[in-house]
Amino acid sequence: MTTPGHQWRFFRAGGFDQVRLDRGADLLHLDQLDQKLWVALSCPVAGLEFDAHTLALLDADGDGHVRASDLIAACQWAGGLLRDADLLASGSHPLPLAAIDDGSEDGRLLLASAREILKNLGKDGDAISAEDTADSARIFAATRFNGDGIITAGSTDHAALQAVIADLIACCGSRPDRSGQAGIGQEEVDAFFSDLDTFAAWQAVPASRPEVLPLGAASGAAWTAIAALREKVDDYFARCRLAEFDARAGSAMNGSDEDFRTLALQTLNPESAGLASLPLARIEAGRPLPLADGLNPAWREAVAALRDAAVAPLIGARDALAEDDWCALCGRFAAYAEWQAARPATRLEPLGEERIGAIAALAPRAALEELIARDRALEGEADAIAAVDRLVCYARDLGRLCNNFVAFRDFYTRQGKAVFQAGTLYLDGRSCDLVVPVLDAARHVALAGLSGIYLAYCECTRGAEKKSIAAAFTAGDADQLMVGRNGVFYDREGKDWDATITRIAEHPISIRQAFWSPYKKLARLLAEQVQKLTAAKAKSADDLVAGSVASAQKQAEAAKAAPAAAPAPFDAAKFAGIFAAIGLALGAIGTAVAAVVTGFLGLRWWQMPLAIGGLTLVVSGPAMAMAWFKLRNRNLGPLLDANGWAVNARAKINLSFGTSLTQLAKLPEGAERALADPYADRKTPWRLYLAALVLALILLVWATKSGGF
Repeated sequence: MTTPGHQWRFFRAGGFDQVRLDRGADLLHLDQLDQKLWVALSCPVAGLEFDAHTLALLDADGDGHVRASDLIAACQWAGGLLRDADLLASGSHPLPLAAIDDGSEDGRLLLASAREILKNLGKDGDAISAEDTADSARIFAATRFNGDGIITAGSTDHAALQAVIADLIACCGSRPDRSGQAGIGQEEVDAFFSDLDTFAAWQAVPASRPEVLPLGAASGAAWTAIAALREKVDDYFARCRLAEFDARAGSAMNGSDEDFRTLALQTLNPESAGLASLPLARIEAGRPLPLADGLNPAWREAVAALRDAAVAPLIGARDALAEDDWCALCGRFAAYAEWQAARPATRLEPLGEERIGAIAALAPRAALEELIARDRALEGEADAIAAVDRLVCYARDLGRLCNNFVAFRDFYTRQGKAVFQAGTLYLDGRSCDLVVPVLDAARHVALAGLSGIYLAYCECTRGAEKKSIAAAFTAGDADQLMVGRNGVFYDREGKDWDATITRIAEHPISIRQAFWSPYKKLARLLAEQVQKLTAAKAKSADDLVAGSVASAQKQAEAAKAAPAAAPAPFDAAKFAGIFAAIGLALGAIGTAVAAVVTGFLGLRWWQMPLAIGGLTLVVSGPAMAMAWFKLRNRNLGPLLDANGWAVNARAKINLSFGTSLTQLAKLPEGAERALADPYADRKTPWRLYLAALVLALILLVWATKSGGF
């Protein structure tokens, strides 16, 4: 319920009462205004001709909508920090520093922050603007710590810490600092050192299990050599065992003749296709793996690396490797293989083990967390700087937004465009001011049609840019409005866009259009029927000519083969019947017309206008009545609801107001006009013909009544 403590004032527009919000006290007491009297209760932050930054500040929960509670809280917060709340209603910009109320601790801190902003920007003035507070990167550029809990490489002079911060950003990502630079916070530090601790624990395993590194620091290279050949060496010894099992397998295990013939046709090198698929060495029963001579050229270097890195250090120098020695060699690296398989997958992999070990030895976590804590210690001062930006934006924009949300003053007073009006569309000799963006085409078409407004959906292009709009036509007629027609759309910044109609939601535009619509439909119907009849007759004539030519050709050919037949006698009875039928038809039409004219002439002179008016009412009355009901019920609500608004009132667009939203082309006042058109079409004297026809019918009726016929 509306609290009677504040004296509210209302104005009537759109068929309902709207609250006047032209005083600061009105905005401060919005929480006392019954929300049933609000025109809207929610609006989207997208698709509005309004400052996007202010909308983002109002949308505290980031859900993409500004609601009544957000507006109330913003007005009360801003009003409490200003000496004169009327500045909110008038839209003060820039904001004078003297207007900030320093009677409270928040006000004093905010005023000091405003002066600090101007100082950091190198300005010496007594007012601060939204342009000043928007340059946050410049405001915080000179400070190492700015209260957001994000530190950058510039937060410390320690080169080692700067390198760790860079590594941390590379591995765990970054967040923008208030200065605009990439930085890290506690979340990134926790993630990095969690992975570092996990990796360090894995790296420490060999210290407690010496068998993991059978060759110490050289174990990695030895295992790499073993792993590169393990499958191939196992394959070699398996083939030798099979040859030992059955001598017939020996030749087959060494590759077929076809394999070698294929290789013979190539220019061979160790990387040649097909060469690596052959065994490491010749397959023989019980033969050890040669480590120097008799090797497959494709694997010679890998076998040499195995011999030097693993065989020689663990078994001793030799030229061949028996299967038992190979199994023992693999067994010595079983613990190493298990350790490598347990290697944790962390975000630190790009740094490499050496760099990870160096960071672990540096133990920089405590130093980084101290920097973050120092930054957070200035949170109050930094938040006050952000609060200055909020106050400046609210002082500039809140009054206007309330008059486009709580009330639709800008729209109904026509003193300026409302925040939901995207611009002006020029098309078909008209300019349409009620143009809204289309954010979701399917949703918009489904809901906006319920508004009862004639809408033309247009695709607008400007270079590579595209946008969709819906324009309301509320004056004139729809005769020349059709899909595919082009116009020009001017947005609120004055930029021009090519606009093409892609869809139309048909509704009545005006009473005048409804009056003429039955006659236009009848004219179109008659024109279509005449066109169809003419086309049919033309086709018939073409067919007749073609048939006649074909028939004449056949008759000429038949005349050569048979004597000429006698011509058919003239059938007078047939043509007499045709003329009789035509006479009856003309007589029926004449009788009907004569009956209508006779009845009309039989009326008294004062009854004749009534008869004409009654006929007109019968023809145009239903269409006009239906149009009148629809036009008086046109509703702006569904048009905005389709874009995510929550319109709370029946915001009607009546006939007179609708006419003002669409301007028709007219000559400027005082313009000179030459009526002579040298290229005008020659006019047909149809009025003379009509008058002659009516006079003939009257004479016919008079003669009939007087017994002349």
